[in-house]
Amino acid sequence: MKIDILTLFPEMFEAFNYSMIGKAIENKILDISSHNIRDYSLNKHKKVDDSPYGGGAGMVMLTQPLVDSIKDIKLHNSGKVIFLGPRGTTFTQNIAKELCKEKELIFVCGHYEGIDERNYDYIDMEISLGDFVVTGGEMACIPIVDSICRLIPGVLSCSESYIEESFYDGVLEYPQYTRPDCFEGKKVPDVLISGHHENIRKWRRLQSLTITKEKRPDLFRKLKLSKEDKKLLGNEDIK
Repeated sequence: MKIDILTLFPEMFEAFNYSMIGKAIENKILDISSHNIRDYSLNKHKKVDDSPYGGGAGMVMLTQPLVDSIKDIKLHNSGKVIFLGPRGTTFTQNIAKELCKEKELIFVCGHYEGIDERNYDYIDMEISLGDFVVTGGEMACIPIVDSICRLIPGVLSCSESYIEESFYDGVLEYPQYTRPDCFEGKKVPDVLISGHHENIRKWRRLQSLTITKEKRPDLFRKLKLSKEDKKLLGNEDIK
């Protein structure tokens, strides 16, 4: 997948040079580039913001540098242009699963009080990280791009690494344990060291369902429980 990120702070995306994403870039599975919107400013001081018409606090990103940067990136990236902003659809694992199917994507990171309304003519999709305020679109872009990229075949060593994770199939992940089998008097559940793979699978599924029901009832209500799920939960009448 090819991803281009338009930002005022390209150095922030050096985070992608590390860990699994960094290895995927080295292996040519991912191509992630960040571009400074200031480079497209026609102002001799590389100004990219101005005060809003009508007055008010803060500054607004200028139309010209952002539009020109999008047009330039579009010359070699035909993907959707995604703006990270508060009006957007709240990002979820399902959105990540849809976007990971794309071959190319362009992300636009807003700043200050936002972008000029006329810039939306060049935006295909707007995504919000959640109902809270961060200092800039970069803070939202990093986890969103990471979430999408790790679903691309070859980025992780095994598909099970993300299939069994929280939110992938609508439930939270089951508890994890590693050595030693007893620490400060607390033992690893016997089923996990039994070697009985089917019992382990059922135990993990039950734990995921139970934890989701307790910690995220909003997610649990959306689940379509299978007959096995209902049996594991001990209530055949759950709908």
